[in-house]
Amino acid sequence: MSTGDDTALAATIAARVEAFVRDIVIPYEHDPRRDAHGPSEELVIELRDKARAAGVMTPHVLDGGGHLSQRGTATVLKKSGLSPLGPLALNTAAPDEGNMYLLGKVGTPEQKAHFLAPMLTGHARSAFFMTEPASDGGAGSDPSMMQTTARQDGNHWVITGRKAFITGAKGAKVGIVMAKTGTADHIAATMFLVDLPHPAIKIERVLDTIDSSMPGGHAVIAIEELRVSADQILGEIHQGFQYAQVRLSPARLSHCMRWHGVATRAQEIAVAYALKRQAFGKALIDHEGVGFMLADNLIDLKQAELMIDWCANVLDTGSLGTSESSMAKVAVSDALFRVADRCVQAMGGIGVTQDTIVEQAFREIRAFRIYDGPTEVHKWSLAKKIKRDAKVPD
Repeated sequence: MSTGDDTALAATIAARVEAFVRDIVIPYEHDPRRDAHGPSEELVIELRDKARAAGVMTPHVLDGGGHLSQRGTATVLKKSGLSPLGPLALNTAAPDEGNMYLLGKVGTPEQKAHFLAPMLTGHARSAFFMTEPASDGGAGSDPSMMQTTARQDGNHWVITGRKAFITGAKGAKVGIVMAKTGTADHIAATMFLVDLPHPAIKIERVLDTIDSSMPGGHAVIAIEELRVSADQILGEIHQGFQYAQVRLSPARLSHCMRWHGVATRAQEIAVAYALKRQAFGKALIDHEGVGFMLADNLIDLKQAELMIDWCANVLDTGSLGTSESSMAKVAVSDALFRVADRCVQAMGGIGVTQDTIVEQAFREIRAFRIYDGPTEVHKWSLAKKIKRDAKVPD
């Protein structure tokens, strides 16, 4: 449940989060405990231990199970994103943040005690098994193409299929598996909760992708005769597509919040460099070619912030905010990519090295323009809404 007008509380929490990220997390950015896919479990555990000690673990979820409003969550998550490691340390990262939100909304008390509680304390990571390999003709941006099936067998369900781009599956302890349960005449899906690792859920490979901030990376998964009991159904049977919408709009916006923090930090680094670096008799920032890029960044960051807050306000009314979150996701991801790109350009050679997080910000935000729905899919969805809502004169 949202706490309503929580502006002051959110600001207080955000200040503590920002101090923790700047003082504790940022020094870990060059820690070698990582691979091509993301930080190691050892590094994540160490950072989370420090977050617990500082009292900032899962800061947007309040004592007693309350949840900051979406507007309040935006205030906090933007600060958690000031380092690529911040969301991992503070337990505000995807897919856990969205999975916790969904479990909090539709999970039974027993499911919350077993699956949600260890996630809230940061002792368990999770994975959301929805997207499927394109080579199988499976579900991507169009979930109705889902090929993974769940067939009922008495009081149990047996799930078979393949999934792809499953973030954090390697090392996760909680899984939400989405499978087709409808008929040829009625397309429907159901979500199932699963303890991980599970012998019926096998990682075929972890993909080599442009981004590298998620522990466990993004995996291709084979699900072979996974048997689950009826009490592992999340919510109601056949309601998986509807629950996906409950999860996706806030999760989309949370991505915008976190990457706004990363882009803000990239801007800080680029500005510091442009103030210090001399060329042709003056600081880079005094050359219009650089100064104007940084000014454009300031404009894009503010417009993205306003878009995030507008969409958060819509969600706080209780609306699903499907169209609003699509607009926000397109506008914010494109704006933040422009910011990251200009930061790289303004810093020249240093901008393409790993000496700072600017290069990583560029890669991560580029990937963000695709995951949680590519820009083009959101625009297509919005165009359909325009057509539906159009009033054609007689």
